[in-house]
Amino acid sequence: MIDNERWPDISTSPKSTVRAAAARQVLRGAVRDLQVEVVLPDGRRLGRGGPTMEIVSDRFFHRIGADLKIGFGEAYMAGDWRAAPGTDLAELLTVFARRLTTLVPPTLQRFRKLIEQRMPAAERNDRTGARSNIARHYDLSNDLFATFLDPTMSYSSALFDGTDDLEQAQVRKIDNVLDLAGVRDGSNVLEIGTGWGQLAIQAAGRGATITSITLSTEQRDLARKRIAEAGVDATVELCDYRDIEGRYDAVVSVEMIEAVGERYWPTYFETVDRVLVPGGRFGLQAITMPDDRLRATRHAQGWIHKYIFPGGLIPSLEAIDRTAGRLTVVDQHAFGADYARTLRRWRDRFTEQAAEVDALGFDATFRRMWEFYLAYSEAGFRSGYLDVVQLALTRRT
Repeated sequence: MIDNERWPDISTSPKSTVRAAAARQVLRGAVRDLQVEVVLPDGRRLGRGGPTMEIVSDRFFHRIGADLKIGFGEAYMAGDWRAAPGTDLAELLTVFARRLTTLVPPTLQRFRKLIEQRMPAAERNDRTGARSNIARHYDLSNDLFATFLDPTMSYSSALFDGTDDLEQAQVRKIDNVLDLAGVRDGSNVLEIGTGWGQLAIQAAGRGATITSITLSTEQRDLARKRIAEAGVDATVELCDYRDIEGRYDAVVSVEMIEAVGERYWPTYFETVDRVLVPGGRFGLQAITMPDDRLRATRHAQGWIHKYIFPGGLIPSLEAIDRTAGRLTVVDQHAFGADYARTLRRWRDRFTEQAAEVDALGFDATFRRMWEFYLAYSEAGFRSGYLDVVQLALTRRT
């Protein structure tokens, strides 16, 4: 039973016979050449075989007919479709992700902007909007994130590089980005986006003086506790990156740029430039997408924005170059396949801990939402549509 008050757009489905009929035709055309099988509500089958999607209700077509980008995920949350027994959800979604740009025929693409929703003005990442957007995701519950993250509480891609242990891979990832930033004994370091404190712990363990900033009260409180338990010295404060003061030998930021918003990317890099001492280095870990897809989708609200990361936008490497000002990339390492592995580990743990998540007060609709989010993200990296990269940037001379 779906809670009507908590999930108003899930408990009720849009109804449009015309759009639903168009959605059926688009689906038929989309799966005709895909290695996938789709089972319709009446039992008929489409596709060439492979990972199997079961459409449980005709409401599915009404939802995707109203807005494909949002309706597909909402239909999963509502239980209108599912991965068939024996089919992994991410494996199924990967088939679609590999053909993401061609699933909708060109004749219908021209009408996309007439029906797709725009990013809400209230979710712009000015100081007020940024704090609200961060709270909606990162302040959900530290206990929730602990159900699926490893003991480092790292909520970003691990770097496996020969190990199969997630905790070791997260430690390695942080060491690598600290190396890119030149963090060593005696370095004065700024971290933009605290997470739950692991990077600050490892930087302090190198003998660095580290100041870490976040907009999440939940993250700040647990990060301070974990830092104290680790027996190291690091400062964690609630602070907007635009309000940073001081000068630093190194700045490090791991998967925070995705929450900045395109309008504020230049300000983000200007801030880093302003606080870096001459010769200082910026270690940046960022999820990236192709530049043409960024340009095509940057103003549209998708399912991930509505339900998971309000106000977020994944940059391209070209967008980073365009907005980085005087900062220039001098070293980089991409490891998107590692993110797919990381997300699979998180999703396995999340589904295994369903009873604990329920006990924390998160209902079945929420659990389906997060299962879809983790599988959807994994499919993006498995298909190559998304990548993750560590960059070292320095000021141009």
